[in-house]
Amino acid sequence: MSNREARISKVKNKNPAAVQITAEQILREANQFQEAPPKIPLQKIVDREELDEYKLKKRKEFEDKIRRNRTHIGHWIKYATWEESQHEYERARSIYERALDVDHRNPAVWINYANMEMKHRNVNHARNIWDRAVAILPRVDMFWYKYTYMEEVLGNVAGARQVFERWMTWEPSEEAWTSYIKFEKRYKEFGRGRQVFERFVSLHPEPKNWLKWAKFEEDQSDLDRVRAIFEQCIDHIDTVSRQSNDPSILDPSIFVAFAKFEIRQREPERARAIYKYALERVPQEGGKLNAIQDAYALFEKQHGEKEGIEDVITTKRRVKYEDELKKNSHDYDTWFDFARLEESAGEVERIREVYERAIAQVPPIQEKRYWKRYIYLWIFYAVWEERDAKDMQRAKEVYEQCIKIIPHKKFTFAKVWLLYADFLIRQNDVILARKNLGTALGVCPKEKLFRGYIELELRLREFDRARTLYEKYLEWNPANCYAWIKYAELERMLGDTDRARGIFEIAVQQPTLDMPEVLWKGFIDFEVGEEEWEKARELYERLLKRTEHVKVWISFANFEATATDVDPPERLEHARRIFDRAQNVLKRKGPDSKEERVVLMESWREFERTYGDADSQGKIEAKMPKVVKKRRRVEDTGAWEEYMDYVFPDDEAEQKPALKLLQMAHLWKRQQQQRSFVPASSNEDDDDAPREGNASSGRSMLGVGGIFGEALEEARMEEARNEEEMDIGDIDEAQEEEEGGSHEGNGDKENGNGGSEMDTDEINGRER
Repeated sequence: MSNREARISKVKNKNPAAVQITAEQILREANQFQEAPPKIPLQKIVDREELDEYKLKKRKEFEDKIRRNRTHIGHWIKYATWEESQHEYERARSIYERALDVDHRNPAVWINYANMEMKHRNVNHARNIWDRAVAILPRVDMFWYKYTYMEEVLGNVAGARQVFERWMTWEPSEEAWTSYIKFEKRYKEFGRGRQVFERFVSLHPEPKNWLKWAKFEEDQSDLDRVRAIFEQCIDHIDTVSRQSNDPSILDPSIFVAFAKFEIRQREPERARAIYKYALERVPQEGGKLNAIQDAYALFEKQHGEKEGIEDVITTKRRVKYEDELKKNSHDYDTWFDFARLEESAGEVERIREVYERAIAQVPPIQEKRYWKRYIYLWIFYAVWEERDAKDMQRAKEVYEQCIKIIPHKKFTFAKVWLLYADFLIRQNDVILARKNLGTALGVCPKEKLFRGYIELELRLREFDRARTLYEKYLEWNPANCYAWIKYAELERMLGDTDRARGIFEIAVQQPTLDMPEVLWKGFIDFEVGEEEWEKARELYERLLKRTEHVKVWISFANFEATATDVDPPERLEHARRIFDRAQNVLKRKGPDSKEERVVLMESWREFERTYGDADSQGKIEAKMPKVVKKRRRVEDTGAWEEYMDYVFPDDEAEQKPALKLLQMAHLWKRQQQQRSFVPASSNEDDDDAPREGNASSGRSMLGVGGIFGEALEEARMEEARNEEEMDIGDIDEAQEEEEGGSHEGNGDKENGNGGSEMDTDEINGRER
């Protein structure tokens, strides 16, 4: 490593400079301070010899440059230009010819050569050069432009036209044809210009060229020929698009220009027809159709009426739906909107076409949720054919095709079967309607099919057929309470009460029912409607053997309150007995039935408010539960939580004996402590007698204490079980009572009343 590489320059101040210098500023300053190059001194030639010497020197320089680089055309052109400046035209021509020998395909040589001749009015030389140039390089348009311009400047119109004709044989670009047409227009040769246009559009049939031709003819006021040009253009483009199967070839500019031409000629109907034709033919790709729609909308606003404007809006929406369906052909909501749009337009063929295209989009997955919207397309199609198109045969075919396409082994649609049956009924073909519904029940039975078929027969007053269908319905699904109830209602409507009651009896005996409460209610309502009060009571009793739900009791009580087979006072007593029975039954269930008891008591209170007097209302108010705040231990964490609970007065009355027994046990324990203290005897010789007496008394007291001890233990266990659900106020009172008792016992002990210390500690331990 060298010393230079070892030395690393350190930048002490890395902050940016106060004045920043840009690269532009550096270059500008460098240019300012640069010294100007030395000027070549002017040489003044005074005689012929000096001129010849100067020419010889310059020619030698040019020849040396050419010798060094013979293919550099710039040297040749500069050499020839210098000779031209010296009026040495023959030498200049010689240099150009030598340059053409080197590179005859360089346009610059030909152009400079011809320009030299034209500048010095050597017309024949210039014409000769252009002829040679266009013969050698016919694809260089500049040669032809210069050549025709020269002939036109010289006034040789025929010669210029001849040059143009020679040029057109090479089928040049559009600009060349445009120049030729402009040339003919300048000299008022419109017939020749028309012929040039014909050749032009046949060679370049782009729409813009047709428009140029139409504009040319319109300027000449040949309106029929303008229409013919537009029509010919549209036919040509349409033919090409069909042959190539590429609708994008259709250019909207042709149609818009054609329509605007007709508008200028005061032909709005022709313009409207052109726009409608364009809307049908031009595709949506690339936004081409939008241009036509905008132009058509503007046209209708200016020249049309309300119907025309609505037609424009419909057309725009139609294009929008077509674009959406190209993205997703299974978007059935779009098909619905599209069909509604066409229905609003009122064109039958268009509507039918949209529906046919829609129903052809069969869902790819055989799952019912994917088929629901699709089936509605079929339904709407059939309804439209029947209601609007009035084509009953086609509507029938739509229904039949829809039924065929549904995979009935996996799922079916009862709506389709029922709508088809209703359609056949409207066509007075009852036999075929029954046949189709029978086929539906055989292939894919459903509840909706049974109901619809039965309703159809009831509308036709075919009650025997309805009975048969109900029997088939119940054989297929005997757990359907709706079917049992409707069957019984049918028999009741027909006046066969015993048959209806028998149907209800068979129904309630079924081992499985989907809604048994509805069935029992229907049975009871039936008996009430027939005023069979005893049978209704029997039904309530039978139902209560199955379930003791609070709603059944409430319904039973309300029934007794409205039964008309007894006097009003007896009704109320019967209802109260039902409420009382319900309360006792729910009370026996335990704490889990508190919610049901509350519902029962509230219903009872409403009953008394409606039918009772002040005395009965007061009694029921005394039985109403109160809401208290309690606490309980959480099993997972061991913590205590507060909750709201119902406390019934009857439950409190039953709990009072247990609390009273606990108080008696405390009292007995204090008495035992007082009696167990015996004073010392003065007769020391009789020690055994008192011991025997005390022992016997101790045994007798132990027996009594055992009884109360067991009672105390049971009370304590009951208290421990209820501790988790005890009212907070009750817990505080119990704690105060225990503390007072313990203080009282300790006071007796201190006063000499004595007592067994072991028993006292044991009791205190239990209390704790």
